[in-house]
Amino acid sequence: MSITFNYNSLSFIILIVFAACLVIQLVYHWAVFSKVAFYKRHARPKLDEELEPVSIVLCARDAYQYLVDLIPALLKQDYPDFEIVVVNDCSDDETEEYLKDLERQESRVKPVQLKQHLNFFNGKKFPLSMGIKSAQNDLIVLTDCNCMPVNDQWLRSVVNRYNNRTEIVIGYSPYVQKKSSLNRIMRFDALQNGLLYLSAALNRHAYMGIGKNLSYRKELFYRNQGFISHYKTSVGDDDLFVSQVATKKNTEVLIDAENGILTTPPSTFHLWMRQKSSRYSTVSKYSARARISLSLFYGSQLLFWASFIALLAMCATPAFVITNGAAFYIPILAFFFLLRFGTQLFIYHKASKRLGEKGLLPGLIAYDFLFAFLSPWLRLMGRMNVGVE
Repeated sequence: MSITFNYNSLSFIILIVFAACLVIQLVYHWAVFSKVAFYKRHARPKLDEELEPVSIVLCARDAYQYLVDLIPALLKQDYPDFEIVVVNDCSDDETEEYLKDLERQESRVKPVQLKQHLNFFNGKKFPLSMGIKSAQNDLIVLTDCNCMPVNDQWLRSVVNRYNNRTEIVIGYSPYVQKKSSLNRIMRFDALQNGLLYLSAALNRHAYMGIGKNLSYRKELFYRNQGFISHYKTSVGDDDLFVSQVATKKNTEVLIDAENGILTTPPSTFHLWMRQKSSRYSTVSKYSARARISLSLFYGSQLLFWASFIALLAMCATPAFVITNGAAFYIPILAFFFLLRFGTQLFIYHKASKRLGEKGLLPGLIAYDFLFAFLSPWLRLMGRMNVGVE
């Protein structure tokens, strides 16, 4: 048996691209994403007397329907000493009245009422800054109004990640599972994004966190002048701040599905796309290392699929011939495709269990194919500030 390569053919060039992208994708899954998939933390849980006071900070704008469920759940957290700072960002609904009534009944709830928007801070950054300023404790834990803790151990899980060097804890927040294709698409995207930023943090090169499940010290916030370095960008109160202040030694991750926090997903595809393009608008401000890493992953994902499809379409003029014909051409391509898919299936299965994602694996090939082409387009929309509020 002999193999003859058609070196001068276009299909041979495409084969080289396919092989290179296959290797890159395998490296990402086995060397990078495996950090999350096989993550284990053996630190001893802290005793009550070791748990320092915490300030939970969240911003609310017309979020009354979420607050009536979230605040009681936060108050039930099994934690000895904490307060809840809620910044009412110029709401037009019943938020202000609800917070005032709650403040009279519960001393741990501390509303901050904002009556007007300020021009020099865009988006969530000014109200969040005011909430952090109003917090009495150094240890800040952030979440959003459309989130909900799984149980009463979430706050302990966050604080248990702190040690003597820790100043930032980066968590994950899966979307609430629903029976719809859009929900599964959004959850796959969150899982893939989580694998990227959590594995980067585990490799001591954190470039982002998410404000739904994020913690840092108030002293760190003021030492770095808060959001001043990127105040003109309406988004980025979480990822750009983490990218700015994270070091190899001061960052830990929270990978704990049993004691995590869930997020209510966007209600429509259009709203989700706006949120995604807004999120991608900050990528250009990440470190060079983070930008290269993201581009390499998404680029190799796109080219892997594109080159595989092109090789199948050009099977009449194959890149190589085995013995006297091309009978083995498509089976060999299929083998390497399944090698990558099998690797992805195994790693994503392990990671999904760690992060609390369920029901995504049956559609893995379809979701991966979709985001191979959708992610570059969203990054382009983000760079053009499409969807950024």
